[in-house]
Amino acid sequence: MKIDIISIFPEFFDRFLDNSIIKSALIKDKVKINIINLRDYSKNKHNKVDDTPYGGGAGMLMQFPPIYDAIMDLKKDNTKVIYLSPQGKLHSQGIAIELASYQHLIFICGHYEGIDERVLQFVDYEISIGDYVLTGGELAAMVVTDSIVRLLPGVIEEESVTTDSLYNGLLKYPQYTKPEEYMGYKVPEVLLSGHHQNIAKWREYMSVSQTLNKRPDLLEGKELNNSLKKILEELKK
Repeated sequence: MKIDIISIFPEFFDRFLDNSIIKSALIKDKVKINIINLRDYSKNKHNKVDDTPYGGGAGMLMQFPPIYDAIMDLKKDNTKVIYLSPQGKLHSQGIAIELASYQHLIFICGHYEGIDERVLQFVDYEISIGDYVLTGGELAAMVVTDSIVRLLPGVIEEESVTTDSLYNGLLKYPQYTKPEEYMGYKVPEVLLSGHHQNIAKWREYMSVSQTLNKRPDLLEGKELNNSLKKILEELKK
């Protein structure tokens, strides 16, 4: 996969690309991530990429020509263009899985009061990471990129991906590690039993329980198999 991120602050991404799973994926050649300085596409002698909005109003808007030229320069037949925006669809694991299936993504990081509306004619996905406003789209681009890259084959163990919270629409079961007991706080006995079938049943039960307690909205309208339905009914009683 190739990811191009268009930003007026390319230095924001230096540490992001040099740490953890992202760095590992780059080293393994599972993904190529290029940070594109939007100012390189400015036709202004001072590399300006913003101007005042028509009709008046506070702040500055990012201009259409530099973003258009950047998209046209980078885009291929198999490219999907994503604009990070508080007006976009809320990002989810499902969207991350969908985006991870594409070969080439372009992210546009907005700034100031936003971008010229004409840019949206060339956008395939407008994505928000939450109902709040950030100073710019750089942090959102990092969040969405991280959620995608970890799903790429060979980046992390497949089991880690398929047992993640939200992968199947539910939250993950509780997890524990050594020591077995500390200050009277113990690990559940079932996890120490070595009985894999009982452990699997406990984890399934606890996954539904966690979801019902923490994120009941995830269960609304969700199709559950018979086993999960039975657990949910039991928990609701």
